[in-house]
Amino acid sequence: MLPQLDKPRILDIGCGSGIPTMELAGLSNGQIIGLDINQPLLDRLMRKIKKAGLSDRVKTLKCSMFNTDFPDESFDIIWAEGSISVIGFERGLKEWRRFLKPNGFLVVHDEVGSITQKLEQIFSCGYDLLGYFVLGEETWWNEYYAPLEKRIHKIRTKHADNPRAIAVLDAEQREIEMVKQNPGRYCSAYFVMKKR
Repeated sequence: MLPQLDKPRILDIGCGSGIPTMELAGLSNGQIIGLDINQPLLDRLMRKIKKAGLSDRVKTLKCSMFNTDFPDESFDIIWAEGSISVIGFERGLKEWRRFLKPNGFLVVHDEVGSITQKLEQIFSCGYDLLGYFVLGEETWWNEYYAPLEKRIHKIRTKHADNPRAIAVLDAEQREIEMVKQNPGRYCSAYFVMKKR
């Protein structure tokens, strides 16, 4: 849904270990900042950046999204995959808008919640919606939770005598059981917006 931009400046808010950051680097020839508060995840991303030979284009920044402060109109694209819920959908739209260049783009992945309310907030916060799509329960199950459950089973067998590993696996399995009981609760949506 985004147009091809020449050397865009991109901010990936809540980048974690950088899966979307690295994908954005591969899809663009731009400068990217991956922002997160978790230093071990940023360290993992730095290793990926170095291994891919992208140190000249992709940087990391340890920062809380509650204290994000860049000069106004710094970025062509802000990408927030699964992170806006930390500060709230409407607050994120409002606070991050000033960091976008005129006609810049904001892409947000968030829980579905009330689509109608989110669409109203997008407009009232100064964006035009280019489009959105929902990742339904089938997508989440097939692409994430079913493979995760298989991996948990394999790791559990391999580390059956490691209580710490089993505790982590048990926690992950509890989440999978919750998904099985209420799969509709785990749907999410991507919203693609342009700053007005």
